[in-house]
Amino acid sequence: MRENIVVVGVDNSDTAFRAAEAAAEIAIAFGARLHVVSAFEDDRTEVYGVGSDKWIESGATFAERVAKKVASDLTWPEGREEISYIAARGKPADAIIDEAERVQARLVVVGNRRMQGLGRILGSIANTVAHGADCDVYIVNTVGEGD
Repeated sequence: MRENIVVVGVDNSDTAFRAAEAAAEIAIAFGARLHVVSAFEDDRTEVYGVGSDKWIESGATFAERVAKKVASDLTWPEGREEISYIAARGKPADAIIDEAERVQARLVVVGNRRMQGLGRILGSIANTVAHGADCDVYIVNTVGEGD
């Protein structure tokens, strides 16, 4: 049986945050948990440093930081279970679909960025998720809002 979980796919864009805000509103309205997913495709790492201070940044680290920031910036009622977040390996649409299946989500929320013009013909994350998810998908209209 599916749990009452809403999954939202995010990247580091304002439009993805608007989709996450809509997902949070839906989760709150239906008493669902919210699970924020940010994808990374490879294990490439970069080393940064200043003097003797060094740190390593990987795709997974960056994606987790993005998901955590989105989760922490959302408005969420006190006393409710915290929003969960994860960095998921794979192309964005595949990672979102796989994570939704893993947590047995009832709903996946994505923004409609790249669903216009040539993107509509060649495909988009929202289009791929809508056709590949084994649960309901809500595509948030994030286009034209200051973009």
